Amino acid sequence: MSETYTANVVWSAPVDDHRSGRYSRLHEWRFDGGAVVRGSSAPPVPGSDPTAVDPEEALIAALSACHMMFFLAFARKKGLVLTGYEDEASGVLSPDQDGKLYISSVTLRPRLTTEGEADPAVVSECHALAHAECYIAHSIRADVSIEPR
Repeated sequence: MSETYTANVVWSAPVDDHRSGRYSRLHEWRFDGGAVVRGSSAPPVPGSDPTAVDPEEALIAALSACHMMFFLAFARKKGLVLTGYEDEASGVLSPDQDGKLYISSVTLRPRLTTEGEADPAVVSECHALAHAECYIAHSIRADVSIEPR
């Protein structure tokens, strides 16, 4: 089975802005369901918009969301009833052996709100299962750690 996913990334600027190098990095990510996300380069880059999502943040969010979706499914199957899930995920951009920057590590810090007391061993098992199944985790070379709070 294979699936195809699409995103339409749209950017434009006046020709003189691009020619001079003083162009805006603001653009749009348009998705099939109608969602539009304002994207930009990371804030240190000239012309970026810090109120928009940069690709590095989007990668971290995608990994976090993928892990969460699998975690929720495994938790339900194991009898945990969740009423909330919050993850303060972070990623580190580092140079590789050739000096090229890449996301070298990601840390997920999920906080659960459950109905009743959650067995820590079951929570840990669900995180391990979620990580093993997460499509995004399989797609990146970063080390991913999970530090439940």
